Amino acid sequence: MKHDANVIKSTTPPPRWQDLIKPFQTPDTAKGIWQIVNTIVPLLVIYYAMYRSLSYSYWLTLLLAIPTAGLYVRTFIIQHDCGHGSFFSSTRANDIVGTFCAFFSIIPYYQWRHEHAIHHATSGDLSRRGVGDINTMTVTEYEAASRWQRFYYGIYRHPLVMLLIGPTYVFGLASRFVGKNSGAREKRNVYLTNLVLLAQLVGWSMLIGFKAVAMIWLPVFLLGGAAGVWLFYVQHQYEDTYWRPTREWDYATSALQGSSYYRLPRIVQWFTGNIGFHHIHHLSPKIPNYKLQKCHEETPLFQQVNTFGIIESLKCAKLRLWDEEHRKMVGFDYAKSPK
Repeated sequence: MKHDANVIKSTTPPPRWQDLIKPFQTPDTAKGIWQIVNTIVPLLVIYYAMYRSLSYSYWLTLLLAIPTAGLYVRTFIIQHDCGHGSFFSSTRANDIVGTFCAFFSIIPYYQWRHEHAIHHATSGDLSRRGVGDINTMTVTEYEAASRWQRFYYGIYRHPLVMLLIGPTYVFGLASRFVGKNSGAREKRNVYLTNLVLLAQLVGWSMLIGFKAVAMIWLPVFLLGGAAGVWLFYVQHQYEDTYWRPTREWDYATSALQGSSYYRLPRIVQWFTGNIGFHHIHHLSPKIPNYKLQKCHEETPLFQQVNTFGIIESLKCAKLRLWDEEHRKMVGFDYAKSPK
């Protein structure tokens, strides 16, 4: 994969990176409120437009599902920032807005926040894989696996499974249940989210009919879920990404080398809440999404990272395994056949 700049290879943290990010870590209440308004209001309006379009053509409904899915993703990004405590200065405001956004994203706020915090603390650490990330085997592990384990892993990593079945299972089904390590607050929030979602489903079904609700919501959920998983996948699963055992793992290097800058068209960048600046986000989750671009543009160090656009990123879909010897992601063809 080609890159626009030199990739940081050193395991030594960049000099004074804490000072570089500090000016961008203060939330802007006005920008936060405006982002809520310019996301939730259009989302509700376009949902109504989808309902009205059912009287004309379902193809029009499906066409409208595309920008609606974009707003669905943008709503989740607000929830995501609230979970990091970066959207507003007030913890209470972050929790209230994050919980509210979860009623649209259907992903319980507190439980997801807990698992995502683990992802940030362990991203790129080979010894601590398994929570909040995409399952990744090393070449050595894959070669030692049974035929059944290889088959299962191959199905799991298939793009169609990952982008369609994966989001449906993780967001639609698994998130309806409390986790084995969930605390009391996480459990209450899962139950509250499920109750609100059930009330919405029953209420809207009584008003416009269950069939209409399904025809409107399902394509939005499938498109939005697929987009969300792809963004998460491609910003960590690329050839020159970063995986190290705990003894060699370094937080700053993992953020800058193991999280990419996904250069997206301006409208897509807007819908995805600047999440393409993922390297900066992993370096400092306390920077709100509406300041990530400014931080990237004003800090030369943060421009020296793995960078690719949409067309280049498609190559990442064939990468499946981490080659510890050459320190890069590879496809299944790099592994030896099972004995």
